Order: sequence, then C-alpha cells, then structure tokens
Amino acid sequence: MSMMVGYKMKWAPLVVATAMVSAMPVQATTVSPVVVDLQSAGRGVVANVSVNNTGASPLPMEVLVQPLKAGADGFSPAGPDDENLIVVPPSAIIPAGQTQTFRVQWAGDPALTESRHYYVGFNQLPVKLPEGQSAVQIVYNFQVLVNVASPAGKPALSIQSTSIGEHEGKPAPVLHVRNDGDAYGYLSQYRIAISEKDVANKEIFSRTMSGAEFQQLVGYGLVAAHQTRTLTIPIELPSKNGQVTATMLEERQR
Repeated sequence: MSMMVGYKMKWAPLVVATAMVSAMPVQATTVSPVVVDLQSAGRGVVANVSVNNTGASPLPMEVLVQPLKAGADGFSPAGPDDENLIVVPPSAIIPAGQTQTFRVQWAGDPALTESRHYYVGFNQLPVKLPEGQSAVQIVYNFQVLVNVASPAGKPALSIQSTSIGEHEGKPAPVLHVRNDGDAYGYLSQYRIAISEKDVANKEIFSRTMSGAEFQQLVGYGLVAAHQTRTLTIPIELPSKNGQVTATMLEERQR
C-alpha cells in the first residue's frame, strides 16, 4: 500500500492488481530516496531519484507530479500539476537489472515566501498482454515526497500545547506543533521529552525520545511553513486523566 506521509513517512508501493486467471511474475523494484529536500535557488534546486529494476524483464515507468497542501493531519492533493517541479525523463523503460536516474528540479519562483510540497509518483505501467490472454499483474506505484524551500528560509518549530488522545485504545500523548517559519521543519531533528503528572501533581511517566526513536515511532514529523500539526505519539501513558507536557530539546551532537 502507499503511505501518505500522514507524515509517518514509512513508504511502501501502492499495489494495483489488474485482470485475473493466471499470475504473472512479480516485478521487483526499489526507489531511493523517498524524501527529497530541494532549495528554490542555487545548487540545491536539483536532486536525483534512482529507480532500480531488480526483476527479470523490462520495467516501463511514468512520472506524475502532484502538488500538495498541508493540513493539521497530513498532506492532501492541491489540484493539478503547477509545472513548477520538473522531472526528467517523464517516462522510461528500465532494462532488467538496471537503474534509471530521474532528475528532479525546481523551476518555480526562486524567492519562495513559504515552502512547497509535492508527491512525485513513479508508476509502473501494466504490460499489454497478447490478445485472448488474461493474467494478474502486480503494478507498483511509488510516491516520493519532495519538499522545496528558499535557501534563506528557516523553520521555527514549537510545541503549542499537549493533550491525551488514544492509540490502539490506550491513552497516548498528542502534540500540537506550530511552525512559524517560512520553511518546513522536521520534529525528528529534536529530542522530545514527554512527561505525565497525576491529579496530585505527581509525575507518573517520563520519557525522552531521540530523533531516531521519534522517527521510528512517528516518522519524520514534517511540519510545513506556517502550519500547525497534530501528532499522536504511539506510546502508552499510565492514565487518561493526567496532565501531559512535552518539550523539544536540541539533539546531542555525536
């Protein structure tokens, strides 16, 4: 299935099955990277995405660009392609065992006042079968998240408030994170300290997650410019009636 960056950003292909009867061999494909950070000016306007065909037959691919808008719970489509993000080549047939490099380039305003976000879909095209033949085809569509910001832009993340929600029926901390900057930021670039006190003001829970731990549990924690994000942290709290606090700490230098 494909994962929406519901900001979790653990990526997997969107699998589509067509027709039926006999199965065709599954095409093995990898895409790297799955998150791309671009700048709107300078050398950072360009990045490469590699699609590796590890299967035994040619892999036809097409590229589709989808602008995104950010909301409290994640990204959603923001209309048709605005043609500010260019991917070359727009389609390719990748030979068995070979890797195709796609060039992703920002071609829009070099002086962005706030960050932009896109999904770039690398979509496998179904193979045309001989007339009269039926088969199940497994088609892989990979979504790469592309973020663009001005090189002069900076994020300004802060935890505005906390609450207690639910994760799998258990009480879990909920963070309401604001980005007042004009560039996107990642909450996973910080250590996050979470604590809970009971009604008697006694601490009953305390945990500090490293950026790597946060990314494993939640994802990158991407917060767009001028956006407020709500993130439920999938850790169980001892009580649903306590008071939760959360603090962002600078990551320790290694």
